[in-house]
Amino acid sequence: MTTRPITAHTSDITVRDMTADDCEAVATVRVRGWQAAYAGMMPQAYLDALDIAEDAERRRRFLAERNTVVNAVAERPGLGVIGWACYGPYRADGRRYARGELYAIYVLPEQRGTGVGRALMAEMLARAAAEGFPDLSLWVLKENAPARRFYERAGFAPDGAEEPFEVGGVLVPEMRYVRPLSPPAAG
Repeated sequence: MTTRPITAHTSDITVRDMTADDCEAVATVRVRGWQAAYAGMMPQAYLDALDIAEDAERRRRFLAERNTVVNAVAERPGLGVIGWACYGPYRADGRRYARGELYAIYVLPEQRGTGVGRALMAEMLARAAAEGFPDLSLWVLKENAPARRFYERAGFAPDGAEEPFEVGGVLVPEMRYVRPLSPPAAG
């Protein structure tokens, strides 16, 4: 699987490959994103206990593994990293498949609705298609109507698969969305 470096610009948003120097900022985006997006859908004690420093350390270890996961960040001048997304091979039953999976896409709560998520999604879709994935799937909380609308506007549709996701001892229902990808144009 080959990848191309990310350097996409959309108005004042730059999307680029994540580096180890971004781990703290990405952890902040992820933790604050979870706390804002999942309030009322997951146990509040679990959300309150999320720790940015621990998350950043996990990201550093993960990046050091040199795996096939593509991590990207979105930034704005003067604000630094304001969004993060990652994808890789589809995971199920402890195996990886030839299909693609969007593992995560988060934006700082105060940056929602400003095009950051759309810029990250466009880059992830382009990269996954360029790598030859036939489609991209993702899992979304069934109750997360705003995220579901975002994914639907990006061309994803539910495929009928549902699974519970255990969070802080509580089962939270998730549903799978899938979007076919177009192969890259012959150059």
